[in-house]
Amino acid sequence: MADAALRLTALAEELLGEKLPVRIRAWDGSESGPPGAPVLVIRNRRALRRLLWKPGELGLARAWVAGELDIEGDLYGALDLMASLIWDRGAEAKDSVHPVRDPKVRAFARGLLQLAGPWLPPPPPPEEVRRRTGTLHTKRRDKEAISHHYDVGNDFYELVLGPSMVYSCAYWEDGGSLEEAQRDKLDLVCRKLALKEGDRLLDVGCGWGSMALHAAREYGARVTGVTLSVEQAAYARKRIADEGLTDLVEIRVQDYRDVRDGPYDAISSIGMAEHVGSVRFREYADDLYALLRPGGRLLNHQIARRPEKDESAYHVDEFIDAYVFPDGELAPVGRTVATLEEAGFETRDVESIREHYALTLRSWVANLEKHWDRAVRATSPGRARVWRLYMAASALSFEHNKIGVNQILVVRPAEGGASRMPLRARVWPAPATG
Repeated sequence: MADAALRLTALAEELLGEKLPVRIRAWDGSESGPPGAPVLVIRNRRALRRLLWKPGELGLARAWVAGELDIEGDLYGALDLMASLIWDRGAEAKDSVHPVRDPKVRAFARGLLQLAGPWLPPPPPPEEVRRRTGTLHTKRRDKEAISHHYDVGNDFYELVLGPSMVYSCAYWEDGGSLEEAQRDKLDLVCRKLALKEGDRLLDVGCGWGSMALHAAREYGARVTGVTLSVEQAAYARKRIADEGLTDLVEIRVQDYRDVRDGPYDAISSIGMAEHVGSVRFREYADDLYALLRPGGRLLNHQIARRPEKDESAYHVDEFIDAYVFPDGELAPVGRTVATLEEAGFETRDVESIREHYALTLRSWVANLEKHWDRAVRATSPGRARVWRLYMAASALSFEHNKIGVNQILVVRPAEGGASRMPLRARVWPAPATG
């Protein structure tokens, strides 16, 4: 009798104490749950074995990446429903009854075992980062982490990011396109840094060279871009050569900690600081301070998390750490600002653009879905599933204010404490024409 979906629904509802808001379709063809709701498809009982041997987010992630779990219908709606039912509930209950001692959890596990069978779990999908050893955020470990995320094929990123090749939050106007929004973001950064012809700009974590190109082409800046990704650097250098800007832009495969050719007039760090880690963030701030001339500006564009009641309880999301950004960490914006000021910077402006990132991520997901077959060929089915899940879930996190993103403009004060900033700095001047 095909009844796996009915049995799974009963087990889940007994554990959660309420009706499932999603429909389940199991490997035996059975279905259960509210008609018309998003469908959680369990293609193989291996998914249950993964969950039994690795309960929680990582077990679910492995099944998703392996293609054993899928969602039919509204992906965002399904993730929203499951987040409120599972992940949010788990966060609220983490200090209550220990799961192993909870009779409901034990009953759920027994029922799952009966459906899954007594076999060992399959190995993790090949897209999962291999467990790293040694101290966090050494230069070697950071280079390996960056390679895992960015060296997955420039063709894949072209499909997802579009022609701008900008992998950070865009800056939107109503009715604008992704390309226009990314151009506006790059221009906003240049204006906040008050770039002018001949200025030396250090672009930390330069990606595929979009910021460097914009600053050189539109403002005449002399740009040094640094990245740990060999594939990114090669792509950026070709773009720069194609535009005839090799006299203004240099791209290096280099750790920011090894840059020693300051002083620079300005530094941009866009979507890079999330990789630095809390144990290294003061070092990061000190290094960038030392590389700036007095009166020079740093624009730090960084994702932030909400503060924890107990900051020692913060832990990196298992799925993100294993499949997306190994060793990445988020900090509350207040902690970031404080650390920059401890290094000697003066904070001049903090702009939250949280809603802009939700729009950006939804655009990237739409690009990926539109070009799904090509994206799979460019990387792997598992990698494409990783990106679809993480970008869609992240869009919801920004929309619900679980995480945010901020542009923090700081200055290295000149002699006597002068900032050399205009009185009305929020009126970011447009570049001179003619």
